[in-house]
Amino acid sequence: MHRRAAKIAREDKRDWVVQRRERTRQLIELGGLIVKAGLVDLVDDDRAVIFGILVDAAARLRGAEDRAPLIMLWQRRGRRAFDESSGG
Repeated sequence: MHRRAAKIAREDKRDWVVQRRERTRQLIELGGLIVKAGLVDLVDDDRAVIFGILVDAAARLRGAEDRAPLIMLWQRRGRRAFDESSGG
């Protein structure tokens, strides 16, 4: 019975269900990036600190007259970290 209900839920194509599923996946992936960056261990899983870091980054972006160099810097660092973590 549970398998059948799970199968029906997975195959539900209503717009709001698909959108909720996509948002859930996005949130899981973003949480994974926070873990992958090492923030969880560095701040002993203090969510207020992690949120503060993210708020600070957003404020820096909002306050920057020219956001492009900042985004490029973070993008380069992120790509380098991805490459190092995937072994190549």
